[in-house]
Amino acid sequence: MKLHRRALVACFALLSLFFVATNVQARQSRLIDPAAVPIPAGMTDEQVVKDIKRALTGRGWMIEEEKPGDIVAELNLREHWAKIHVTYDGKVVQYTYVDSRNLEFETRRGQKWIHRNYLGWMNYLATDTRTNFQLTTGQL
Repeated sequence: MKLHRRALVACFALLSLFFVATNVQARQSRLIDPAAVPIPAGMTDEQVVKDIKRALTGRGWMIEEEKPGDIVAELNLREHWAKIHVTYDGKVVQYTYVDSRNLEFETRRGQKWIHRNYLGWMNYLATDTRTNFQLTTGQL
C-alpha cells in the first residue's frame, strides 16, 4: 500500500511539473520584431518623429533617449517592463527588442522567446505608426 501511494504521489508530482511547464510555454511566442513600417514619400523628418512619438506615447511608452534616427523607449505596465529601440531613416521605421523584466524572455535552442503580450504591443505600435503616417499625408 505504501509503495502504491508513493508511486501515485510521484506521478502526481511529474504531472504537475508538466502542466506548469506547458502553461509557461503556452504564454510564450518566438520573439520576432515587427516588419519595418514604410515611411511615405514626402514626409519630413519632423513629421516622422512626431508620428512615431505619438504612437509610442499613445500606447503608454516613455521616451528615454532620442537622437536623429534613433529613439529608446520603455513601457512599465503593471509588473511588466520592456525596453525597445526605434530606428528610422528616410524609408522605414524599425522597432527592435532591447530588454525586459517579467515577460518570460529566454533563449532556447538559439531562438528567443517572450510573453505573447509583448508581440501584441509591438504590432500595435507598428499599426499606430502606419496609421499616423497615413493621417499626416492625407492618405486616410
